[in-house]
Amino acid sequence: MKKILYTQRVDIIESYGERRDCADIEIANFIWECGYMPIPINNIPKYVREYVEQINPVGIVLTGGNDLAKYGGNAPERDETEKRLIEYGMENNIPIYGFCRGMQMIADYFGAQLNKVQNHVRINHQLIESEYWKNRVVNSYHNMAVKEVVDPLIVEASTEDGVIEAIRVKGYRIYGTMWHPEREKPYNSGDIEFLNNIFK
Repeated sequence: MKKILYTQRVDIIESYGERRDCADIEIANFIWECGYMPIPINNIPKYVREYVEQINPVGIVLTGGNDLAKYGGNAPERDETEKRLIEYGMENNIPIYGFCRGMQMIADYFGAQLNKVQNHVRINHQLIESEYWKNRVVNSYHNMAVKEVVDPLIVEASTEDGVIEAIRVKGYRIYGTMWHPEREKPYNSGDIEFLNNIFK
């Protein structure tokens, strides 16, 4: 079975003095349902390259959770881990898909700014300005968003209030969406098809 690496959020457990890597089990389950073996990667930046080389995945998924440190988040080790994953993916032609925070990380890496937004938590949105995602209603769980992109980012979908909901990177197999595919019940067939198209 082909392998996909996925990133984890950092939870800080003050009573134990611990910084824990963790992820919703639905992320792994969604990847399984797409036909791939899900393998989490720890937020230890110095081991990223060796880890990816040993696993030899067909793709990388940047998941949700944790704001970026430059916007007030408290997990700089995750930011650096994902930055190195993006760089490794670009160097080795490994496709990357980021959702929610994952898309924000991609946008930030390529120079786009994030902005605070309202009415994007625990709500659904109709996508507009989209060829691929026509007539799609998606979930939303984010307070930070991208409203403008810079080259090489390309907008693939947005919402009526001007929030960009899907992007791709020109010249690379790097894609992002702001919705959580693992939170759809049942999983949306369009998300499964999209992931398979990225990692085929």
